Order: sequence, then structure tokens, then C-alpha cells
Amino acid sequence: MSSLSYAVTDSATMLRRTLRHILRYPAMLAASLGVPVILLLFFVGLLGRTLGAGLNAAHAGGVGHGSYIDYVAPAIVLLTVASGCMATSVAVCVDTTEGIINRFRTMAISRSSLLTGHVVASVIQTIVSVALVIGVAVAMGWRPTGGPLAWLAAVGLIVLLSFALTWLAVAIGLISKTPESSSNTPMLIQFLPFLGSSFVPTASMPAGVRWFAEYQPFTPLNETLRGLLNGGPVGHDALVSIAWCLGILVAGYWWARTVFRRGRVR
Repeated sequence: MSSLSYAVTDSATMLRRTLRHILRYPAMLAASLGVPVILLLFFVGLLGRTLGAGLNAAHAGGVGHGSYIDYVAPAIVLLTVASGCMATSVAVCVDTTEGIINRFRTMAISRSSLLTGHVVASVIQTIVSVALVIGVAVAMGWRPTGGPLAWLAAVGLIVLLSFALTWLAVAIGLISKTPESSSNTPMLIQFLPFLGSSFVPTASMPAGVRWFAEYQPFTPLNETLRGLLNGGPVGHDALVSIAWCLGILVAGYWWARTVFRRGRVR
């Protein structure tokens, strides 16, 4: 077998190991699956009529006279992707602090498989969570009008963002001293969508907050996903979104690989 074949086989083994660990901690799995659904129920079921009335009055966000769920559902999808960071960071930190990674270093396995297993497992879990959120949103009345190509582009953007944030979470897990500390930093990533155009248009925000919201990554991601899924215009937001995802992916991958190769795992 070639070195590439060994790497693929070892990565598949590490993927199975990580997926089994996810199933052994149902509380964290339930939180990653349930929190986005709860947010969707909260913003649509409780606040949707009030927020939707103001949104429709302003004809903002490309929603026009549509329902508020058309505006917020794509944002909850992105929030679901961002929420997956914490579980990945904690899982990597647990392997690091308990010495599991150092044991794997002494074995005849591909070193890249140790991190690849965590990354692929996290992306799979995120896709399942996104599918659940979309299913609940459709049951609540969301009727996306994007065509097959638009849906394909939307899925590609979601997967790209998931890979980018997961590698960043892996790096955070590698440098964290305790699982508790590894869960704190990803919360900043989860909080970013709330300071963007997820729930209200940026034009309705105070000047300082509006400036930050317009230039942070989740606002163009929100607008791109809304345009793709709801059949609206995308414009330059698509290129900005891809640039943000690729930048985060490269930075997170380089950071994680650098820390891992330097042996800064305890």
C-alpha cells in the first residue's frame, strides 16, 4: 500500500473512533442538534410576527412581503455550522490533555489521520444538524424557492464554512490547557452571527454596531445563503463569503498543523 492509502485507511479508523465518542456523549450531541432548533422556534414562533412586521415594512433584506422565516432560516443554518466548533474543540482538547494523541504518536499510523478524523466527524455532525434545522424550518412554513444549482451552491458554501471553522476549532483544542477553556473561545465564534444580519438587517443597527456587522464574515454569508435558498440576488456577497471561508480554512489548517508538528500537545 502507498503512503496515501495508509493515510486514508488510518483517517477512516480515526473517523469511526470519533463518531463513536460522539454517540457516547448524548448530552453534547443533543445540545449541538437541539440548540439551533430551539433558536428557530424562539425567533419564528415567539418573535417572528413582530420582527417580520418591521422587516416587511422596511422591505429590507431582500425578503419583501415574505414571511420572517424566509429571512431567519438561512441564518439559523449558518448558526448551526458555527455551533459545531465547541464540540470539536473540546474533543481535541480531551485527547490532548489525557495523552491519547501522544500515545498515537508512538504507533505506526499516519499522523495526519489524528486530526482528519476529528475534522471529518465534525463536518458530518454539522451536516446532520443542518438537515434537521432545514426540516424543522420547512415544517414551520419555510418554502425555499432556490433551484437545484442554487441548492448545490448553498450546500457547497455550508460544507466549506464547516471545514474552515472545524480546523480553527481543532487548533484551539490543541492549545487549550483544559476542556473547560477549550469551550470558551469557540463561544466567540458562535456569538458572531448574532452581531450580523442574522435576525435583523444591518441598516437597522446603531452606527458602530452596523459598521462591525457589515464587515464581519457572517453578514455576507447570511446574504449569500438567503439569496441562494430564497431565489434572491447574491451579488458580490458570494465572492466575499468564499474569500472569508478560504481565509479561515487556510489560517486554521496552518495553525493546527503547526502546533501539532511542533509537539505542543501535552
